[in-house]
Amino acid sequence: MFGTVPERHYVHNEQRGETLHRSAAESIQREVIALDVPEGARVLEIGTGTGYSGALLAALTGTSGRVTSVDISDHLVGWANRLHRQRGLTTITCHVADGLAGYLPHAPYQRLVAWCTPPRLPRAWVDQVTADGRIVACLPVAAQPSTTVITSITLAAGTPRVDTLTFGGYAQSTTRAVPDALTVPGRWVDHVRRQPGTAWLSIGWRDRDDRQHTGARAALDLLLRPGHTETYAGSPLDWLSWTVFSVIVAGRNRSVVALPPDGVRGIGHTTASSAAVILTDSTIIADSPRSPSLAALRSWLDRWEHAGRPAATWYEPTLTPNDDEDLPGWDLTVAPRTT
Repeated sequence: MFGTVPERHYVHNEQRGETLHRSAAESIQREVIALDVPEGARVLEIGTGTGYSGALLAALTGTSGRVTSVDISDHLVGWANRLHRQRGLTTITCHVADGLAGYLPHAPYQRLVAWCTPPRLPRAWVDQVTADGRIVACLPVAAQPSTTVITSITLAAGTPRVDTLTFGGYAQSTTRAVPDALTVPGRWVDHVRRQPGTAWLSIGWRDRDDRQHTGARAALDLLLRPGHTETYAGSPLDWLSWTVFSVIVAGRNRSVVALPPDGVRGIGHTTASSAAVILTDSTIIADSPRSPSLAALRSWLDRWEHAGRPAATWYEPTLTPNDDEDLPGWDLTVAPRTT
C-alpha cells in the first residue's frame, strides 16, 4: 500500500516546494500500521501536515471509507486539499479546526490517529470513537516537553486502554499556528533565554519555584555556563530509552533543557543552586565537578544501565481520568512491569 501513495507529491511538490518541518515517513508508516485501518472505515486524523499521512489512510479505507483530517494551520489544510484533488482523491477532506476537540460533524469514527502531542488523552477523542475503535496517539508521560511515547489504545465500554507502547514523539499540539513552536514548546517550559541563542528549561519542581521562575532561571544560567564537562562512558546513548526511564528514576528534580546554538536537548537534575544534564551527543555538563546534581545524574544513569536500557515493553502503562476543565481526559503514566 505504501508504494501506491507518492510521498514526493506531498513533501517535494514542485508547486508547493519542499515541506521542511514534517514527520519522518517511517514513523508515519509505523503508526498507520498500528492503527489497523479496515476498508470502509471512518478515520479522523489530527494534524494534516503535508497530506501524505492522510493519503495513506485514504488508500486503506478505500472508496467506501471516509477520512477527515483537521489542522490548526489554514496553510497546511489548503495545500493538502489541493494536493489530494490533484490526485483525484474524493474520500478525504481537510478542515481548519482545533484537533483537541476532535471533529464532531463527521463522528463517529472507527479509527483516530494524531500527529501531535496533547497534554493528555482528550475525552473528546474517546467520545467520538466507536466502542470497537482504535486510537494511535503520542502522549506525554510527564509534564515536560519531549517526554512522550506512542500509544495504541482500544476502548472497552467507553474506557480507553493502552494495548502497546512504542518509543517516539511528535510536536506538542497548539490551539493556533505558532511560528516558533518547534524551537520553544508551547507547554511546560519554565524559563526561556532568547539571546545570544534560544535556550529553554523545563523543571519537574515548578510547584516549588516562585512566580518569577527564579529557580528555573538560575538553573538555566548554570547550564549555559557550565563549570564541568565530560563524555559519558556509556556512549552511545539510547536516547529514547533514557528519556522514559529518567521519568521513573528521577522524580521531581528531572529537568529537560534545550541549549544553543542548535537547540541540543538534555535531560538531568537541577535545583536553584546546582544543575547537571546529559545531552543527546553523550556530553555531560554540570555547574561543577562536585555538583550534587552531577552525583544524582550519574546515579540515575547507573540505574538505567543496570536495568539494561529498558525497551518500551518493560513499562506498564496506566490511564487515569483527569477532569481538568480546560481539557478533560486521561493522563498517562508508566511504571516497570511487575510480571
